[in-house]
Amino acid sequence: MTLTDSLPKDVSLTIAMALCAIAFVSGTARGFSGFGAALIFMPLASSVAGPRLVAALLLVIDFVAAAPLLPDAWRKADRKATAVIVLGALVGVPVGTYFLSVLDPVTTRWIISCFVAALLLLLLSGWRYRGKDHVWLSVGIGGLSGFCSGLAQTGGPPIVGYWLGRPIAPIVARANIVLFFGASDLFSMVSYTTTGLISRESLALSLIVGPVYALGVAFGASLFGRASETIFRRICYALIAIAVITGLPVLDAVLR
Repeated sequence: MTLTDSLPKDVSLTIAMALCAIAFVSGTARGFSGFGAALIFMPLASSVAGPRLVAALLLVIDFVAAAPLLPDAWRKADRKATAVIVLGALVGVPVGTYFLSVLDPVTTRWIISCFVAALLLLLLSGWRYRGKDHVWLSVGIGGLSGFCSGLAQTGGPPIVGYWLGRPIAPIVARANIVLFFGASDLFSMVSYTTTGLISRESLALSLIVGPVYALGVAFGASLFGRASETIFRRICYALIAIAVITGLPVLDAVLR
């Protein structure tokens, strides 16, 4: 059996190679900052393959590749605060998954592009929540992030904007983010499986793209604490902006 034979019928070798390249860059962002992979991966990947397929693909490979980060995050995170936000994701993830499973693929791509553009603006604004910590607010942020994750695996910015504004050490904030998405990914795995989004095709493709994504996560994690965080964030923001623009459905006739 050749590599081409193992690919889903709607995915060519060229598309698989493109997904691998996108996955490596996305994984590097994920490994360094704890989030950001989907903001780069989803707009680009959904423009070369169906959004349902690539959302399931990203979920599977991120769930596996990020697992080694969880033990360290468990030790360093504020587990009580994380558990409260996870409660919101328990509700938000299934709702987002439902919309992904029923919407037209082109409509989903437009929503993903608009979502990611809005989340990028949130990140660029530097907004941080600096008010008091309320249980209902934490659950609401978790629910919003879970909805974004269920729909397009893009739940990072709401969590980041909330936690990085809290008076806690950056290493604890990063651990909280990693631990939250470990739980959110688990909820998504259950939701995607029950709705049929995780299929034989997405699992087969994950065996090809997954190792490349894992290399990116490991590479990004190795840079944390050594590379300039400011410069790296600016590069990530530029990549997200490029992903949003090039992934717009209106440019399909030109770029694809």
